[in-house]
Amino acid sequence: MSIRLSSVLVLTAAAAVFVACENKPSQSISPSRFEHAQSAAAAEPAQLAAKGASQHGVTIFDACDPETFNAALGAGTCTRSGGVRFEVFLEQLGRHQSIGGWHFAPPNVTMQVGQLLVATNQGGETHTFTEVEEFGGGIVPQLNELIGLTTIAPECARLTGGDFLAPGASFSEEEEEAGVEKYQCCIHPWMRAQVRISAK
Repeated sequence: MSIRLSSVLVLTAAAAVFVACENKPSQSISPSRFEHAQSAAAAEPAQLAAKGASQHGVTIFDACDPETFNAALGAGTCTRSGGVRFEVFLEQLGRHQSIGGWHFAPPNVTMQVGQLLVATNQGGETHTFTEVEEFGGGIVPQLNELIGLTTIAPECARLTGGDFLAPGASFSEEEEEAGVEKYQCCIHPWMRAQVRISAK
């Protein structure tokens, strides 16, 4: 990878993080609730659990190294301990088009209508858990280029401040229709999950 591409990637990623922070509402967003741009406001997991809705969880992971990620992208970009150095992240991403440490687990979920889907960011970076019609690229063009995605998921172009999940934050949604839903991180678009919902 050229030094020029690496520099552009660093600047673009930093801008994406800055924009994400700037677009957040002035009120603090509760870590227990994520307002998804494509759905009605989600009920709190505890409220739905009290009504008898069982939960199916997806955990959002990353493996950023705070020293090198914060040096490259700005203070507070990575809040976890240890991990993959930023230059190794770029090298591996260009070579493999994904990095295993950045993923949704499990990547496939099976549930029923009326049950609750909960996604929690256990990583050290901000992520999104965005429902998309089809998987595609995200909001950082150079990451898209490194992984060979030429089509950006339209839903990623319509993100609002509430769509960004800081470390420790969660998204929750009661599933109302049978079918297959696709979710991806609009910052790291190789992070994906499929949710199969069956009728009761």
